Amino acid sequence: MIGEFALIFVAIAMGGLLKGAIGAGAPVLAVPVLALFFDVQLAVAVMVVPNLLSNLWQGWFYRRDMLPNAFTWGFATSGGIGVLIGTVILASVPAQVLLIAVAATVFGYIAFRLARPDWVLSYTAALRAVWPTGTVAGVLQGATGISAPVSITFLNSMKLKRESFIATISVFFALISALQIPVLWWYGIMTPQRFLYGLLAMIPLFGAMPVGNFIARHLPPRVFDRVILVLLALIAVRMIFKALQ
Repeated sequence: MIGEFALIFVAIAMGGLLKGAIGAGAPVLAVPVLALFFDVQLAVAVMVVPNLLSNLWQGWFYRRDMLPNAFTWGFATSGGIGVLIGTVILASVPAQVLLIAVAATVFGYIAFRLARPDWVLSYTAALRAVWPTGTVAGVLQGATGISAPVSITFLNSMKLKRESFIATISVFFALISALQIPVLWWYGIMTPQRFLYGLLAMIPLFGAMPVGNFIARHLPPRVFDRVILVLLALIAVRMIFKALQ
C-alpha cells in the first residue's frame, strides 16, 4: 500500500512537471495512474480539486496575456456545458468501460501529436470552432478526467505564445472544474475523503511545477515532449490490460 501511494505521489508530481513546463496537462499523467490503482471515479474526483486551484492561480498570473473574451469565455463556457454531460456519463458507465475510454483518449492524444505536429489553425477558424470544440473537450474531461486530446491540441494548433496558451487554458480548466465539483458531490463521486486527497495532491503538484518550468527553459521541447508521450503510452497499455482482466 505504501508503494502504491508513493507511485501516486510521483505520478501527481510528474503531472506538476508537465503543467509547469507547458501550463497544462497534469491530469494527463495523474488520472491514468490513479485510475490504474483505484478507479476512474476516484481519479477524476481527486484531480478536480488541484485542477481548480492551480488553474485559478495560473489564470490570474497570466491574465494580461489572455485571448479576446469571445474566444476565452466561449471556450470555457462550452467546456462547462460539456463537463456536466461528461459527469453524468462518469456516474452511470461501468468502471471497465471508463478505463478503456481513458486509455483510448490518451492514445488519441498521442496519435494526433505524432501525426500533426506542425498543423496550424488560424484564429478566425478557431473562433468559429470554439464552441463545439469546447463542448467535446468538456465531455471528455467530465467522463474521463482528461480533455487534453481536444483542449490542449486545439490551442496548440493555433501556435499561441506560451503565456497566451496558459492564460486561456487556465480559464477553461478553472471554470469546468468549478462546475464539476458540485455535480460530483451530487452523484456521490466526490466525498469528504476524496476532497481531502485532492487538497493533499496540491503538495506534489505545486512542488513540481517550478521544476517543470525550469526544465522547459533548459531542455529542448521536443525531447521533453517525446518522454511524456512514451510514458503515457505505457500507462494506457497497462490500463487496457487491467480493464480486460
